[in-house]
Amino acid sequence: MTGISAVLLGITGLLALVTLLVPLAARANVAFSLVLAGAGILLGLVGDAAALPGGLVLPPEALIEIFLPVLLFETAVAIDGRRLLDDLGPILLLAVGAVLISTFLIGWSLAAVAPVGLVACLLLAAMVSTTDPVAVVGIFRDLGVPHRLSLLIEGESLFNDAAAIALVALFLDMLTGGRSPDALAGALAFGRGFLGGLAVGGLGGLLVCGGLTLLRGQRFAEITLTVAAAYLVFLAGEHVRVSGVVAVVTAALVIGYYGRTLVTAETWSSLVDVWRQLGYWASVLVFLLATMRVPGLLAGIGAGDLALLAVVVVAALAARGLVLFGLFPLLTRLGWAEPIAPGLRLVVVAGGLRGAISLALALAVIETPAVPEPVRHFVAVLCTGFVLFTLFVNAPLLRPLIRLLGLDRLSPADQAMRRRAIATAIGAVRDRLRAAAGEYGLAPRLAEEMAAGCSARLAALEAAEPAGPALGDETRGALAMLTARETALYLRHYREGVVSGRITRTLLANAARLEDALKTGGVAAYLAAGTACLGFSRPFRLALAAQRRLGLGGPLAGEIATRTETLLMTQAALGEMRAFAAERLPGFGGAAPARAVARILDRRAAGVETALAALRLQYADFSKALERHYLERAALRIEAAEFRRLRAEGVIGQEVFVDLIADLGHRAARLSRRPKLDLRLDPAALVARVPAFAALDPAQRAALTRLLRPRLVVPGERILRRGEPGDAMYFISSGAVEVRLKPDPVRLGSGEFFGEMALLAHAPRNADVVALGYGMLLGLKARDFDALLAAGPAPLRRQIGETARERGGGRG
Repeated sequence: MTGISAVLLGITGLLALVTLLVPLAARANVAFSLVLAGAGILLGLVGDAAALPGGLVLPPEALIEIFLPVLLFETAVAIDGRRLLDDLGPILLLAVGAVLISTFLIGWSLAAVAPVGLVACLLLAAMVSTTDPVAVVGIFRDLGVPHRLSLLIEGESLFNDAAAIALVALFLDMLTGGRSPDALAGALAFGRGFLGGLAVGGLGGLLVCGGLTLLRGQRFAEITLTVAAAYLVFLAGEHVRVSGVVAVVTAALVIGYYGRTLVTAETWSSLVDVWRQLGYWASVLVFLLATMRVPGLLAGIGAGDLALLAVVVVAALAARGLVLFGLFPLLTRLGWAEPIAPGLRLVVVAGGLRGAISLALALAVIETPAVPEPVRHFVAVLCTGFVLFTLFVNAPLLRPLIRLLGLDRLSPADQAMRRRAIATAIGAVRDRLRAAAGEYGLAPRLAEEMAAGCSARLAALEAAEPAGPALGDETRGALAMLTARETALYLRHYREGVVSGRITRTLLANAARLEDALKTGGVAAYLAAGTACLGFSRPFRLALAAQRRLGLGGPLAGEIATRTETLLMTQAALGEMRAFAAERLPGFGGAAPARAVARILDRRAAGVETALAALRLQYADFSKALERHYLERAALRIEAAEFRRLRAEGVIGQEVFVDLIADLGHRAARLSRRPKLDLRLDPAALVARVPAFAALDPAQRAALTRLLRPRLVVPGERILRRGEPGDAMYFISSGAVEVRLKPDPVRLGSGEFFGEMALLAHAPRNADVVALGYGMLLGLKARDFDALLAAGPAPLRRQIGETARERGGGRG
């Protein structure tokens, strides 16, 4: 058998074995990872006797370079990029902090008793500092913990792997003489590799997004580009001597954040499915190939090695506990992380499993010729022993620990929902049995007997009903059901092409925030989160700053359009949720919770309507065009469904159907571009709209135009603050503001001005001025104001002076 044939036989044989292990693990009710590890060890034990093909044993660098980019990319591309970006600071702090704490605590503990040097101990510690979040995140989903917490743990583990692998490379370089063991130089090298990986990955991800734009509509080419990118970015990072692992993770996050808006919903779904399949193949293969080497790695293990292994286990648990019970609470107090109950923290500590990545790193080290033989044995035995300990001791104890802590028990509200779900299902069965008997030609007597049995079950369920939860708990349970429906509504609108991927990501992130708030703080927190979702996003604030400081109106116009579109979709979803709640909740959750939920949804809807009204007042034409745009998209969707129905009924042939769908595709492509928004920031046009400047001749108006700076204000924005120096006055081109004078605030509208009193008197501001809605102002600096009054025409000086005297106390 040739070498290529041996490799093919080995790989396909292992994949076939995996398909047999899946039902075996399910039947034995054992974690699949344990069965997989056991199979790999058995294969390693019988390897010589069975003369397994040599192609099965890949070199360690092949395990890393072939499988690692796939494993990292598959995990990162599916993460909610917008939510991850919100928590990127704490995630990086937690990831890097966890790796450093674990590495140095384990390393120094080992160095006190091990027969090798500190660098070798730190090298081993970095290997076992990579954690697998799959088990813990899966348990979190089962327990219904906040999505933000799961994302924090998953994101921390992703960058944790990257940081640990970078440290392994650094310490291996020190151990083999490639770098002097200098703490400062090592820290700088680690920082350079990590930050350099972020830069390479970010650039690579943006280039791939540009490629997706060029390949729009070519599904298979788009997916292929992402597969190629995972390896190209990894190799590029390694080539320029930065962390290729960090580069892959960063590129995947960038592609996941932007890419889904550059491809169709179907393509993105296919892309994620392809990566899940690749990730599954890579994970099972690398795990089997690594565990097949376990018998050889543990050869020659002695009592002293077992004592050292005990030190590693205790130090690793202590390090993880220090992070979860020390660093994590600090992040919570700073508001950077959701609170996590002590019981859940204990589960995370116990669930710090290690797997194939640690084994692959150990294999790479022991097969490096420059590594001394004692260090090879040290790394091989302790790393392998620790991985096996986490797999065969930690993993089986997770579920019993959860039961012991009582974390698997349903809350009173969830128990009530469970009972009502059973009652609803039994009632539906009872009501439909007679129709089912008639449909299948069965004896009506059988249906009556079964219906009587259902009635008896319902009576027993009602008789066993304990004291129900408080109305607040029932309302919370009903809202939890509606948050899941809100997410489903947004996804449906995206699949139907009504809303873009970018807006969908924002809407889904908002829905996740609402869900997290409900879980952690109840109804009050849910309402507060709903209000926060109506606030101005970070990109909006950045675009607003760019307009004010640099005069760039394009980004701001885009953000206002995005805000309008997001509010419209939220309003549509709330309308559907209110209809669902009115129809389904009374029968399922009870009348009182249904009424409470209706009031909560009405409060959210009122907030959305207020935010939309502010936009419509300022940009009525744009809002109308955008709403028409939505209706046109809906019309296309209805038309396409009708064509599919006609084709299914045989009314039209395939050729006609294809031609009609192609025409719809062209029309949909035109509708993919939303209407443009004109902010009307042209200073000359704004000057012409202010009555105070009517007395200026064209030359004076042109001179004044060069002095004025347009400024967009948003609802609730504090334009001037009481007590601050008066360095500018403002003319209201459009909109309204409130001058908060005591005891009676004053409201000013289009054509009026404020802030001149502080300039005339050269005194601090005497009142706050707040925008009542979206508005356009013309700002005039103090020095230009003085020049304007000195050189301007008499009517202009007289108008400003008379207005100032009429105001008496002044308006800012």
